[in-house]
Amino acid sequence: MKILVINTGSSSIKYELFDADHRRIMAGGLVEKIGEERGFHTHRKTMPNGETVKRVEKRLIADHREGLNRVVGLLVHPEHGVIADKIEVSAVGHRVVHGGEAFNSTVIIDEEVMAAIKENIPLAPLHNPTNLVGIEVARSVFPDAPQVAVFDTAFHQTIPMRAFLYAIPFELYENDRVRRYGFHGTSHAYVAERAAEYLARPLGELNMITIHLGNGASMAAIKNGKSVDTTMGMTPLAGLVMGTRCGDVDPAVPFFLANHLDMSLKDIDNLLNKDSGLKGICGTNDMREVIEKKEAGEERAEIALDMYTYRIKKFIGAYFAVLGSLDCVIFTAGIGENAPYIRELSCRGLNKLGIEIDLERNNKTGNGIREISSPGSEVKVLVIPTNEELKIARETKEAIEAHGI
Repeated sequence: MKILVINTGSSSIKYELFDADHRRIMAGGLVEKIGEERGFHTHRKTMPNGETVKRVEKRLIADHREGLNRVVGLLVHPEHGVIADKIEVSAVGHRVVHGGEAFNSTVIIDEEVMAAIKENIPLAPLHNPTNLVGIEVARSVFPDAPQVAVFDTAFHQTIPMRAFLYAIPFELYENDRVRRYGFHGTSHAYVAERAAEYLARPLGELNMITIHLGNGASMAAIKNGKSVDTTMGMTPLAGLVMGTRCGDVDPAVPFFLANHLDMSLKDIDNLLNKDSGLKGICGTNDMREVIEKKEAGEERAEIALDMYTYRIKKFIGAYFAVLGSLDCVIFTAGIGENAPYIRELSCRGLNKLGIEIDLERNNKTGNGIREISSPGSEVKVLVIPTNEELKIARETKEAIEAHGI
């Protein structure tokens, strides 16, 4: 069974083709700058010996339809392709950002599902419309393949009402579904499952704190294998300090900006989403550059790192209280997997909670799951590379098999 996983952005298509039976990547890539003067298409083919061959095209890509057709063209290309015909694609799995309360699991896409995704556009105006474009284009390009939606928000639908409600008039939840939803659910679920495999214990018996640190960042409290709280809210703006997003901020700040600085709602939205976080404090959202600036003695970079890791540490403490006991802490995603300094600062001083990092283990690089806690640490601290595309492929396979397709 060959499953194509698609993650459609406003001007991009990220894709991977999986041999789902043998759990291996056959090909993948990224189409970017769609609709701009000069687009890029990076395509990777996995050779039988495991090596990857890369091809880069620079050309105008007018729209998502042309972009996906370019993907298909390379997948079936005599030299760069891995299949003889697009009919070999058994199913297409789509990352969909916001499922609202309508979806707590992966679903086969039909007209009812499409309508529900559209209804949730107000909750994710930057993401759901482009996800819908990806689905519509894929349906036309692969008319015989079932289309499957995997939602970022689904994993967090087990969060109890006391954690997802905001203390605002209840009617806003009843009528408009204003509440905490949480995101990065596919990543949090994937690394939690991998941790259970590594620890050789049933997922349903484990309490974990998962920490997804990329340009966007979030944490989840997982009790007996289920999400019970998460840092992001109704939108991906809340919670941790991120690359360009502010994270938690006094709700009155936007009113101050509007009244005192005469900023428009659009300007405030851009400020909090695109010009805040690490970028707002020290001028860059690239964590590698922030650490370099700190090592060069730049005060604002040091402030940014202190803020970033303090917020993580604060949520570790809060989620420990929520869970009552803790089996492991997991770091994942680009920064979580590759920045030992961030992991060290985030866990420093948490010995009383049973969390102790071994500095030598923490500073070692490697592939796969790594245990970075000290031998005497009551709580395991793990670094687990996330693989959201593989998780989407697995869930797509399970969904179509469950429906006998």
